[in-house]
Amino acid sequence: MLRYFILILFLLVKPTLLVGQGYDVFGFGIYDVKFDGSSSKQAADFRYERRFDNVLIDIGPEEDNFFYLKPFAGIELTSDSAFYLLSGIYLEDNLGQLMTGKKNKWVITPSFGLGYYDDGNGKKLGNKIEFRSTFEVSYQLKNLDRIGISIGHISNANIGDKNPGVEIISLSYQKPF
Repeated sequence: MLRYFILILFLLVKPTLLVGQGYDVFGFGIYDVKFDGSSSKQAADFRYERRFDNVLIDIGPEEDNFFYLKPFAGIELTSDSAFYLLSGIYLEDNLGQLMTGKKNKWVITPSFGLGYYDDGNGKKLGNKIEFRSTFEVSYQLKNLDRIGISIGHISNANIGDKNPGVEIISLSYQKPF
């Protein structure tokens, strides 16, 4: 199963590797954050993503780039030996342009992906196939690097035996390539 997923991930990402630009994202955060104190398996979360700037689908008006769906691929690891290999799509827009029509240094990036999850010694999420949705806000520096904060949710959408889900809060450093 894992071999097939890696093959599919490679075939989806390979064309964008040849002509792509984008960001390498390095994240560090807390895995299984619960604001009500009910967390059972908190761990450190380490994330790497490659966000490609190639538009897969343009679903919006030409003057608004918010509706350009772009691909990403990545891996998340926890201090409990869990890992999550995923691929998906993201949107990106300048927050100032979105709110006031004038660009500023703030960027929002919602994303959605799916992938292969192995719980290691960490929280049991109920399935090997898991979905992740993330919302990120980042600040662009003068050298085009970005510093961001994100909140994400991983769950199996009830396709597994159980679906406890997990939330992750992360800080990230993003480097253009």
